[in-house]
Amino acid sequence: MEMDHQFPKCQKCNDGILIPLSDYGRDGATIMYKAWVCSNPECGFNLRIDNGEISIGRTIGQSFK
Repeated sequence: MEMDHQFPKCQKCNDGILIPLSDYGRDGATIMYKAWVCSNPECGFNLRIDNGEISIGRTIGQSFK
């Protein structure tokens, strides 16, 4: 079964699309769509949820955990 996802267009650059990212919580439970990032690397727009607070436009970096 093929699923056709249509992700929203980035409202900042109007060039990329917003791609959802998932993570794991402290107890190992999956957190679906914890963050959304623009697919256009030149744009860098991102939106994420941390402990119930929404952060917009934070600098994105590699995690070494």
